[in-house]
Amino acid sequence: MHNQDQKDAVSSPIAAPQDAPPPPADDWALFLDVDGCLLDLAGTPDAVVVPDGLREQLEALQLRLGGALALVSGRTIATLDSLFAPSRFNAVGLHGVEQRRGGVESPTEHAPELDDVRKAATRLAAVYDGTVVEDKGRALALHWRRAPDAEPALLAFAAHSLEQLPGYRLQHGKQVVELYPGGSGDHPIDKGGAIAGLLDSPPFRGRLPVFAGDDLTDESGFEVVNARDGVSVLVGDRAPSAARHRLRDPAAVRGWLGVAHGAE
Repeated sequence: MHNQDQKDAVSSPIAAPQDAPPPPADDWALFLDVDGCLLDLAGTPDAVVVPDGLREQLEALQLRLGGALALVSGRTIATLDSLFAPSRFNAVGLHGVEQRRGGVESPTEHAPELDDVRKAATRLAAVYDGTVVEDKGRALALHWRRAPDAEPALLAFAAHSLEQLPGYRLQHGKQVVELYPGGSGDHPIDKGGAIAGLLDSPPFRGRLPVFAGDDLTDESGFEVVNARDGVSVLVGDRAPSAARHRLRDPAAVRGWLGVAHGAE
């Protein structure tokens, strides 16, 4: 098969998968999205709840896997640390812009070019009750989960603001659009690239890659895992998706990982 045909066969989206993933195994390199996967979505990013026992179970899994567990999120690593304190996991933040492996963290920088956009976004959000401007330092997310009528205005604002931010990209998600420093040209920064990088280094190297996520932002990760004959797990029933397995919701994910009963 031609290389491009092989790539297409690996990454072509399919209808929402139905098969549950296999139970965790000792040879896995486990990558887990956070919001909508490990944690139930909430009306605002600050309102999410980390269920009792989850942090301890993740620590146990990390030990079982020889450290080959990482949180892969659109949030900053600092926010992940706050959510799961006092635990500190290997992590990918801001869709791949930030990374931490073995306690070594990529440097973060202030983005002064984003300041004017942030102020303008705050003014726009004041017009639509229920919208949320999430300041991530180097990135900015505009949420309309509680204000669906604001979607067209926020999308138009994000697209226009992109013209002022060289090297930035738009990342679409569930009732959110994000401006983040996602690279340029044919080499975007995304979750898939971050997972690929981790898989090429210890403690992840040589293990079976497994990635669970719920959102459009996770599709690049599914493609990377599929290309390495790993286990890709869609959380929810979004379609199409490149994932090959499915779990119903975050409660089912936590059950799959051993936090609670009831995994599909």
